[in-house]
Amino acid sequence: MTASWIDNQKNLMLFAGRAHPELAEQVAKELDVHVTPQTARDFANGEIFVRFEESVRGSDAFVLQSFPAPLNQWLMEQLIMIDALKRGSAKRITAVLPFYPYARQDKKHRGREPISARLVADLLKTAGADRIITVDLHTDQIQGFFDGPVDHMHALIQLSEYVRNNYSLEHITVVSPDAGRVKVAEKWADSLGGSPLAFIHKTRDPLVPNQIVANRVVGDVDGRTCILIDDMIDTGGTIAGAVKVLKEAGAGDVVIAATHGVLSDPAAERLANSGAKEVVVTNTLPISEEKKFPQLTVLSIAPLLARTIREVFENGSVTGLFNGNA
Repeated sequence: MTASWIDNQKNLMLFAGRAHPELAEQVAKELDVHVTPQTARDFANGEIFVRFEESVRGSDAFVLQSFPAPLNQWLMEQLIMIDALKRGSAKRITAVLPFYPYARQDKKHRGREPISARLVADLLKTAGADRIITVDLHTDQIQGFFDGPVDHMHALIQLSEYVRNNYSLEHITVVSPDAGRVKVAEKWADSLGGSPLAFIHKTRDPLVPNQIVANRVVGDVDGRTCILIDDMIDTGGTIAGAVKVLKEAGAGDVVIAATHGVLSDPAAERLANSGAKEVVVTNTLPISEEKKFPQLTVLSIAPLLARTIREVFENGSVTGLFNGNA
């Protein structure tokens, strides 16, 4: 008697929350798959319901969700989607978080404070996520909060390539907005052909969020094109203050490059009037029309996410995407 074998090749399925459908469509197009159709709705009291319209049994599931405001709603939606996949017998579930929520709360500054970034990792694991793909975490150690593989991607390649193609490298100085980002600034400097570095020495009141007292520039910026880097721009206060300090120190053009454009009010207005020549961010978060301003350039992170998903699906090397330097 001949055994009849079922074709048991694993299949890649992409699922997307409702927070950033444009990014999901871009990723799907890069992967040449479709976003799995689903029913998703909110009950009158705010509860979220999700049901997938296709069988997910045995699939390699990638659940993409971005986290603009209201962030907590989108986090809950992703957890519910992961739970639905687990109960629908998906073989492996990867949570794709282009912007990791609560990443700034990664340690206790004072007593009686939460470590919310760890809580998010625990929630994803409990819901049923086997691994995480994310982009430019606020600090690298957040990778250790999740009990499973974390593919920590970097937008540096896209952002630095844009700078290389649009600005002369001869007079560039890479500027870190604080001492904590100097390591990232070093990677930037290498990618821009060994440009010199500078950083802004600043003080922050730990009791007042989103407020900075910027002090002075350490390094030579006089007459130079400054590439001011950061992982995210929220209200824009820090970065606008940094532009002012650089201009006062005699800098030429200042170009801001950041991965995550949170752009909470009044960021658009602040950045538009900051004196920066250009503000370059990626679309890890959706950027609505009211957040846009003339100097803003938005690059798509979809090719990087799609390549990462493809490598994970095919059991390839994610580190290879960064020439082994991730």
